[in-house]
Amino acid sequence: MTRKSFETAVVDFMQAIGLLVRRARAAAGSHELSWSETGVMCRLATDGAATTAELARAEGMKPQSMGTTIAALEKMGMIERRPHATDGRQVNIEMTVKGAAVWKMASDAKRMWLAQAVGRLDKKEQATLFAAGEIIKRLAEK
Repeated sequence: MTRKSFETAVVDFMQAIGLLVRRARAAAGSHELSWSETGVMCRLATDGAATTAELARAEGMKPQSMGTTIAALEKMGMIERRPHATDGRQVNIEMTVKGAAVWKMASDAKRMWLAQAVGRLDKKEQATLFAAGEIIKRLAEK
């Protein structure tokens, strides 16, 4: 593969991943959040309550930017602030019942769309796609 075709293949790959993500997000409909809001909701759904500083570190954001994201989620009723159990100076951010319900509906819609799309592939294509998923995960974790 020449350098130019390698670069073209990388761009094509990025565009394909972007299209896949946009289609999955569209399947979630009106429940969709921004990238940073999605990151916070995912982290809270997976790891539970966290402080603003912990969320900022985990998402690679500045605390001020995380504060803006948290304020937006709070305004939507998706999260709430609760006193920290052991440190009275800190506040934990937790998902509300509404936030958990919206998160589940959006996640379920995305998962259903993707399962249906993958289900239309033949078995060999499915195996290739799932193997590629493992490689993509390794790339993202480095």
